[in-house]
Amino acid sequence: MSKNICQEEIFKSVFVEQAKGLRNFLYYKTGNLQQAEDLVQDAFAKLWENCAKVIFDKARSFLFTVANNLFLNQVEHKKIVLKFENRGHSQRSDLTPQFLMEEEEFRKRLEEGISNLPEGQRVVFLMNRIDKKKYREIAEELNISVKAVEKRMHKALVALRKISKKV
Repeated sequence: MSKNICQEEIFKSVFVEQAKGLRNFLYYKTGNLQQAEDLVQDAFAKLWENCAKVIFDKARSFLFTVANNLFLNQVEHKKIVLKFENRGHSQRSDLTPQFLMEEEEFRKRLEEGISNLPEGQRVVFLMNRIDKKKYREIAEELNISVKAVEKRMHKALVALRKISKKV
């Protein structure tokens, strides 16, 4: 017989075991810690609402699936917000306006390049480069092989190198 997630102690144990990993997973997808934490809370709220339907052994899978779906629901809105977000201008006076403009254009192309990577490549790239995780650790967290991680990372780097060559 599996544990009942509706019991407060068991729900708390699931939260303690899964919250950090789920937050990091969402942070790599969103690039925004506050948004990731909000999505984690929403995912756990959904788990609590559906606790009678979810068996203990499937709680992790349920949380990651729900969180990913919540993230995908926010993607379109986030893209619109990013397009119209007013970027602050650099206060550095020792750099030429042309250099500052080129730097800003490159940063925008790089951000766009990362956001346009397929989800699998983007997640692997950010987990490796931002969180300094080894390929083996990434493979374990994403339930894929190390070879798959290597392939996704290679494709992401090839795509991002094309952006840097356009300078």
